[in-house]
Amino acid sequence: MSRLRHRLDLQLFAGEKTEKATPKKRQDTRNKGQVASSPDVPGALIMLGSLTCFLMLGSFFQTRLLAMFSDVFRHRMSMDITETNVMNLFGHYVLQILIFLAPLFVIVFVIIFAANYAQIGWLFTTETLKPQFNKLNPISGAKQIFSMRSVVEFLKSSLKLTVVGVVVYLMLWSERDRFLGLAHVPIEDIFAFAAELTIKLGMFVSAILFVIAIGDFIYQKYEHEKSLRMSKQDIKDEHKNIEGDPLIKGKIRERQRRMALMRMMQEVPKADVVITNPTHYAVALQYDGTKMDAPTVMAKGQDYLALRIREIAKKNDVVIMENKPLARGLYERTEIGDTVPGDLFQAVAEVLAYVYRLKGRRKA
Repeated sequence: MSRLRHRLDLQLFAGEKTEKATPKKRQDTRNKGQVASSPDVPGALIMLGSLTCFLMLGSFFQTRLLAMFSDVFRHRMSMDITETNVMNLFGHYVLQILIFLAPLFVIVFVIIFAANYAQIGWLFTTETLKPQFNKLNPISGAKQIFSMRSVVEFLKSSLKLTVVGVVVYLMLWSERDRFLGLAHVPIEDIFAFAAELTIKLGMFVSAILFVIAIGDFIYQKYEHEKSLRMSKQDIKDEHKNIEGDPLIKGKIRERQRRMALMRMMQEVPKADVVITNPTHYAVALQYDGTKMDAPTVMAKGQDYLALRIREIAKKNDVVIMENKPLARGLYERTEIGDTVPGDLFQAVAEVLAYVYRLKGRRKA
């Protein structure tokens, strides 16, 4: 009973997701578009960048805005109302509006690209565009509504509203004396005060939202890493899928080894000589002066394989010679298909010369 309980505990422990994600799991998740990012980071930066743009290019926006509104009174009052004139007027104002908004468009595009690249790097995937019908499940939707992520999002939204509300209240309260004096100043000063206060409020609020966004990004990073965790069994299964089942791989290697041995044994009859130890090693050599620069190892083996090479050589009338140091040196220093090492040329040449003389006598 205790052994069974211990086994169940081991199975439960193996199923717990306590291990960090493997590189393959991270890459697969990234390819699906599942990355850690906070949408609040580009939002806060866009607000901050837009206000900075207004501060730096205030005169440009003022000139363009006044030119658009005054153009009607200066140049269009006596215009004939025809289809052509109206279309030309519409095209003119569309172009002016685009010129007016062009700096903002450029800044917003650059900020969005830079903020997302800083969070997730370069990523292009169409997986997020595919329809996911499991999101239509009301049970799953209810679980998401009451999940911890929803609670965190609610608390984050409440924090932003509270902080922004407090900052706006404090700043407006600090300017209460100037508010009371607006009734005694020219209209230009009122607009200037309103613009100054709006920019100041926007800068403070965007800076606070950016700080909150950084905290949200850290939390999203933590949650993403937590969701990527794997159990020990998951890691074993992934390794098995990548490398293959060890049993199947073993069978494949065994079959490959057998096929290689069969091919090697088929080359033994083509050899000129088999040099033996005589019982422990056997190396089959072939030399064809028209095709080879040096003698080549056709087959080699130890113990049982050496015995099989000698048996095949005898059946096919291949000369077998005993030379213990040469057989051992060729076996240890060469592989099948290799040429004879340079320092063994002399010994191999003497053996082949003897073999050729022996074959000549047999033919005579």
